Amino acid sequence: MPLSKEKIAEILSRGVTEIAVRKDLEKKLLSGQKLRVKHGVDPTTDTLHLGYSAVYLKLRDFQELGHTVMFLLGTFTARFGDPTDRGEQRTMRTKEQVEQAAKTYIDQIRHILDFDRIEIRTNSEWYDDMSAEELLRLMSRFTVSRMLERDMFAERIKAKKEIGLHEPVYPVLQGYDSVMLKSDLTVVGSDQLFNELQARKLQQDAGQTPQDIVAMELLLGTDGKRKMSQSLKNDIPMLGDPNDQYGKLMSIPDALLGQYLTMLTRIPTADVRDMLSQMKRGKVNPRDVKMRLAREVVSIHHGTEAAGRAEGEFVRIFQKRERPSSAETVRIKTKTIPLVEALIVAKLASSKTDARRLIAQGGVRVDGTVVTDEKKVFTLSKKGSLLQKGKHQFVKFTLER
Repeated sequence: MPLSKEKIAEILSRGVTEIAVRKDLEKKLLSGQKLRVKHGVDPTTDTLHLGYSAVYLKLRDFQELGHTVMFLLGTFTARFGDPTDRGEQRTMRTKEQVEQAAKTYIDQIRHILDFDRIEIRTNSEWYDDMSAEELLRLMSRFTVSRMLERDMFAERIKAKKEIGLHEPVYPVLQGYDSVMLKSDLTVVGSDQLFNELQARKLQQDAGQTPQDIVAMELLLGTDGKRKMSQSLKNDIPMLGDPNDQYGKLMSIPDALLGQYLTMLTRIPTADVRDMLSQMKRGKVNPRDVKMRLAREVVSIHHGTEAAGRAEGEFVRIFQKRERPSSAETVRIKTKTIPLVEALIVAKLASSKTDARRLIAQGGVRVDGTVVTDEKKVFTLSKKGSLLQKGKHQFVKFTLER
């Protein structure tokens, strides 16, 4: 059954920055045509964060309309390296490194995407067998000037930074993926729009209807300034510990609430607008809005029961100022232990230097009290002592019996 214009408008607006070509895509969706929806990801890390889940929720929206998602693992293109630091040249990775990372990705998306409406593919399927001549012929269909139009290259040229000869080839290969998959639509982050636009020319030359593109907003990280990234240390793991995920969502700047509610949940848009409006007018405490956000996100990735437990634990620790109901336990032979040593034993610090830095910055508590003396030696209480790093990491020290 064809969809209503209102439903399509909701899907094509929520968290979306740009669509190419909107009128063509709307026509296809209204007609009820079943689309092949491509999304590609380069396996460059073992852990996916919530920035990825924002795109995967959009893919699920299209699956719920009856369309098929082609989830493409860039097991060839990932060897080009991670362009997270747009100001620096990509560092090549080995095939083995990439394939090891790729193994973890499928298990991390099962709870979001419908595996009855998905095709899992890898672009090493065609690139590992492509000859040098075939690659050169593919590259000849574009110009250097066209490839250097991408903003990241323009910025580096302006800053007089190097661009590896392999880097301008990347958009061509990403575009050619769409030819091989015969994609009707691609859903990507807005930073991939330039690359996906290259596919339209290649598809047209191959006698295919050029794909439409839905470009999503880039989710900002917990710092509220830069896009979420593991390498920038402002990320929230998608399948990390539920308590940690809940706590990190509670600590985001208030200014991020609109984007996070829109992109990381499926709370109706009208309800999101109402919450934000009431918060702006002082009728709703931002803390309560964050609790709704955290509960919804943890429910999506860990289930409603885990979300309830995480919320209870947060209230216990940060509102009632009680101890956590559970924490990893470390048993030691003596009643006393230097704080620096304790941090290393608990794996809360990687070295003595790291431990001293954490203590000096006020990031360490013993039984709820901030300790800034790096020479501190604490004595275990009868029930044990609770060592805390930051807001969310707890380790309990007890006496070995």
